[in-house]
Amino acid sequence: MKTISFFVIFTIIASFAWSESWETYELINRLISISKPETPFIHDDFVVFTADSNLRRMGVSFAHENFDNIHWFRQLLITQDSLNPILLPGEKVPSPYKNADIQFYVYQIPQYLRELEYRLIINGLWTVDPFNPLTRRDPVSGLSMSILRLPQRQTRPNPLSGLPEGLSFTFEGPPGEIITVAGNFNSWDPFMYELKEGPAGIYKITIPLPPGKYQYVFFHRGERYVDPYNPQRIYARDGSAASEITIPSN
Repeated sequence: MKTISFFVIFTIIASFAWSESWETYELINRLISISKPETPFIHDDFVVFTADSNLRRMGVSFAHENFDNIHWFRQLLITQDSLNPILLPGEKVPSPYKNADIQFYVYQIPQYLRELEYRLIINGLWTVDPFNPLTRRDPVSGLSMSILRLPQRQTRPNPLSGLPEGLSFTFEGPPGEIITVAGNFNSWDPFMYELKEGPAGIYKITIPLPPGKYQYVFFHRGERYVDPYNPQRIYARDGSAASEITIPSN
């Protein structure tokens, strides 16, 4: 008997570094856990829409964009990795991909919004979201729109806010701890740069750096941590992650 194992990839991913800021292991794991379409959910600064993969063409459009743009969903595919590649006589070579029965779209939420008004396009027809019971009728057009309430979001520290002096790194943790930051700017030395605690549990440091692209992680009690305030990350082949930021040239 042949043994088959499955792991999930997106067809848009071609290397060990993600091409978009939302593509983190946390969100991908959340996506692959979905067995059927559900109400849109919030993950960090993104909202995730899901739909049945059998729908021929699926898109979403937003009121704050005047419904001018249609954001088309993507198929989620699973690669089939055979642990025993031997085929019996007469067997066909299996397809490397299996449909995960889900298509999805990930949208970055503009900071100024408190709710999302949107409509779906399903097989060429405009409609409200069948998985979201909250709707509102536009008094001008008479059309119904789906409504997604957004949680109140705190202002997030921006590593670039310290320019032109340098990159500003912020870490939140228990008070009275030793927090350091390391990256390709100091050969990943975990002891060189120690953050200073201001308000209890808030640690900060600004490091003078020239324009360029930098990868970094925090160290706390010997463990590595990516920057929770910076969604841009890269992943090595062993699965380890690092935050990434670019200081633009003047």
